[in-house]
Amino acid sequence: MAILKIARMGHPVLAQIAKPVADPTHPEIRRLVNDMVETMIDANGAGLAAPQVHIPLRLVIFQAPGERTDPELEAAEQYDHTAPLTCLINPQIEILDPQTEGGWEGCLSVPGLRGWVERPAHIRYRGVGVDGKAIERIARGFHARVVQHEVDHLDGRLYPGRMSDLSKLIFESEIRHVAKPETTR
Repeated sequence: MAILKIARMGHPVLAQIAKPVADPTHPEIRRLVNDMVETMIDANGAGLAAPQVHIPLRLVIFQAPGERTDPELEAAEQYDHTAPLTCLINPQIEILDPQTEGGWEGCLSVPGLRGWVERPAHIRYRGVGVDGKAIERIARGFHARVVQHEVDHLDGRLYPGRMSDLSKLIFESEIRHVAKPETTR
């Protein structure tokens, strides 16, 4: 496995539409996923899209750990808020409720900054894993946010482009002045 170089805002690979993965079970895809996992962990991220490591393919990895959930939510909904380490190939997102919620997001391709982004809070996503099996989940909260953030990368979009108020684009070192740091990275 290897730690890959992460493309930063302004690199052309981050502005293009990624191509579908023809064979999710190909050994090269598995190697890419393994390298992306190692890279994401090394960078302390919650997700990583293939274009962020200079590979314009429709492939993302993410995790939505329990410690990033909202403790105010009902226990019956908690399963919607966490996801194990997931590789999602050729993902599709369906918005289940158009109501949005805001949250502070960061990005490994936009280091040192955080921005307040409004996103749909309740989604369904589908795709395929590296084993070729279908994945379909319903997600809310941080889980929904991280999936949408990563899939945006596949469409050439970074979170600052989703922001409606650029006065809420701040240095990560200053977030303590405005909010608790529950962020997508």
